[in-house]
Amino acid sequence: MRLEKVTAVVTGAGSGIGEAVRTRFRREGARLLLTGRRERLATADPADRYVPGDLNDEAFVGELARHAAADFGTVHAVVLNHGLQAGGPLTEMSYEDAKNVLHSNLLSAFLVMKHFAPLMPPEGGSFVCVGSRLGIVGKPEEVLYSAAKGGLIMLAKGAAIEWAPRGIRVNVVAPGLTATPVIEASFRRRPDPEAYRRHRAGQIPLGRLATPEEVAAAVLFLASPESSYITGAVLPVDGGYTAF
Repeated sequence: MRLEKVTAVVTGAGSGIGEAVRTRFRREGARLLLTGRRERLATADPADRYVPGDLNDEAFVGELARHAAADFGTVHAVVLNHGLQAGGPLTEMSYEDAKNVLHSNLLSAFLVMKHFAPLMPPEGGSFVCVGSRLGIVGKPEEVLYSAAKGGLIMLAKGAAIEWAPRGIRVNVVAPGLTATPVIEASFRRRPDPEAYRRHRAGQIPLGRLATPEEVAAAVLFLASPESSYITGAVLPVDGGYTAF
């Protein structure tokens, strides 16, 4: 599915799913504006513009939108891939922990959607939010993250209805456990990394972790004209985890 005439913004583009998304979009011909917290991207294509910053800061989000307007004029697709995961027993989480998780996963998404929807062309555009299986089902010691990703799903559904008359589609990809550098590093910190990997994979009906490329393929589908009649949807890419 070629995207030669598509302009796209990808947040959280530094590694893992974000890196796989930008690689796939670039391969399909999209012009990209990327953002993330890192000062620079080691594997960025010279044709891509990368603007580092904090999406919790509305002034920065507005600046990013101005970059997009100057570079592209209009934006056809926005992939909201940023976020923060912080776990632990609910009674041991601080109010600051709660604010950080909710801001990074939910309120920052609101800011991006608010500032980028006006840049979409008259024929419409597409927002794809990268959520989580934990926005669909709960899990002990992931309560705040689950609440934030569940809120992201409802933000997307509400925006999909509100913006449908403008042709703007809003959907969510909900990945399961994915073999990103962050997850792989967390496995290596376990006393027996391979045993723990087998344990986690055994909780998934398909018996393995997702690859970032598999998640990126779902993001591409929802961002592209191939999904032109899909909005307000949640697409789990979780190996069957939420089918229970």
